[in-house]
Amino acid sequence: MPVYRLIDEVVFPPIEEAQEGGLLAVGGDLSPERLLAAYREGIFPWYSEGEPILWWSPDPRFVLFIHELHVSRSMRQFLKKKSVQITFDRSFNEVISSCSKPRRGQNGTWITKEMRQAYLNLHTLGFAHSVEVWKNGSLVGGLYGVSLGRLFFGESMFSDIPNASKAALIELHSFLSERGFSLIDCQIGSRHLASLGARFIPRTEFIRILKDSLQYDTLRGNWGTEEFHVAP
Repeated sequence: MPVYRLIDEVVFPPIEEAQEGGLLAVGGDLSPERLLAAYREGIFPWYSEGEPILWWSPDPRFVLFIHELHVSRSMRQFLKKKSVQITFDRSFNEVISSCSKPRRGQNGTWITKEMRQAYLNLHTLGFAHSVEVWKNGSLVGGLYGVSLGRLFFGESMFSDIPNASKAALIELHSFLSERGFSLIDCQIGSRHLASLGARFIPRTEFIRILKDSLQYDTLRGNWGTEEFHVAP
């Protein structure tokens, strides 16, 4: 399959045209309009410093169904100790900056300066959200992602202490479950998320769930203070 080059018009090729690994298109920009259009079609940007913007729609898709979250016994014990505090949308900038730091064994990061600004813009507009994990007043873990309808698109997470990112995901799960969300899109498979119950599903099934989820209003705004409103 060819890789499509995007132009100024905010439109994407059919996801069925993606290459075997999921690469669909190259180019365009990271404007809020284009990013939101991409997520509504099951597409997301993912590229490294020095590369053009790359747009992906992998098949199969790695997801965590809300009703399939697995919390281990040790993780339950960790949460029961209440040694950390968890908040929403208090420090989005700090969370995405921490997520952008190169991991062990990596030379760089896919969360470039351009990507950070793009998601900060979505956060300002009320579409991107963060979960923060604090210990003794310091940020020690968290995650961020995009919410549309009743689906949350997870982007990245980090931990400076054991179990911090898992605690963030479990708290996010509780928030989403109470509000009727169907699943968390994890995009790319990882052992870390698989241990919490995430699994692969066919892209066709993911798109069906996505379209159903988009029929509901988006909880747009600050999730930490619940000062949000529904928006189409």
